[in-house]
Amino acid sequence: MAKSIRKLFIAVAATAVIAGLAAWAVPTADAQQRKSIRWSTAQVGSYGYTIAASMAKVLEQALDGEYTVTVQPYQSPTVSMKATMDGDAEIAYVADIGMTQFVERVGPFKDYKPTKPELVHTWYAYPMESMMATSAKEADKFKCWKDFSGKPVYFTQAGFQNWLNWQRISQPLNYDYKHVQIDNKANGDALEQGTIVGSAISTTAGRSLPPYWQETEVRMELRVTNPCPDEIAKLKAAGLAIAEVDAKGAFAKGVGPSTLQGVPILFGYNVRPDMPEAIVYKMIKAFYDKKDELVKIDPGFTPMAKDFVGMQAQGINANPTIPVHAGLAKFMKEQKAWDEKWKVAAGT
Repeated sequence: MAKSIRKLFIAVAATAVIAGLAAWAVPTADAQQRKSIRWSTAQVGSYGYTIAASMAKVLEQALDGEYTVTVQPYQSPTVSMKATMDGDAEIAYVADIGMTQFVERVGPFKDYKPTKPELVHTWYAYPMESMMATSAKEADKFKCWKDFSGKPVYFTQAGFQNWLNWQRISQPLNYDYKHVQIDNKANGDALEQGTIVGSAISTTAGRSLPPYWQETEVRMELRVTNPCPDEIAKLKAAGLAIAEVDAKGAFAKGVGPSTLQGVPILFGYNVRPDMPEAIVYKMIKAFYDKKDELVKIDPGFTPMAKDFVGMQAQGINANPTIPVHAGLAKFMKEQKAWDEKWKVAAGT
């Protein structure tokens, strides 16, 4: 009798696990086809989209071909986060500043109520340094970041993490930048025609430029304006870091200062806690094992390759109240890098 009950219990438990996986996976049109994972990211042409397209292939291989990973572009990372928490995607494109705003329910997340479980820490991939650039012909007018205050500038499209970062930068400086909403592709034209006098430029890991900035650099002479010492002091007092970038490592030609200064943000890809632990663990382990190969795909992965585990800890510590996905927790514990102050997210 006891053996029969035990067999029944095991059968019921196994059925529950299988049902959970089936409920989580997105079915395709044909039941015989592979299950689907929708990887949401920023719009086509953005750095986030370019990276996600490369990582999707790595993830498919890590999951032994059982899943088709589809990259879905959205207007901004903010929209990507909401899409994932509303059940329209499984992986969200995030940054530490965006996750902070979500936790605090401010900015674009004010009054927002997800219909699915909230995002948890999953995988952090690269830092991005936010700076300000102008056209070479106008560069003499802009010696500090305060010189752009009250003038038309472009912070990337509203909702993008670089845009959010500049909102964070503006507060301690108490500057009134006049953001002009344009398309990324119009960045060069807007600078040349004077529609904007400055544009928020970013480097990834001090190396890669976003595709639209690569195009802008080819077509016109640029100059990067560094923050002045008093501005740096105010930013640091507000708890913001200052990253230094070697101009030669990021730009094909001179942009003024040999050492550029910007405020960094950390980008990654988070999921809901209902994604199975085994899938997330396989994903993270694959990225860890292939980290040196990823650098060859894009030099922006260099910091991650140098300190993969440390970057995950940095991402978690940026918002320590957010739980950690069980798959990432397993990886960090294997690496002897788990902090008992962190909380493991409960699966649903």
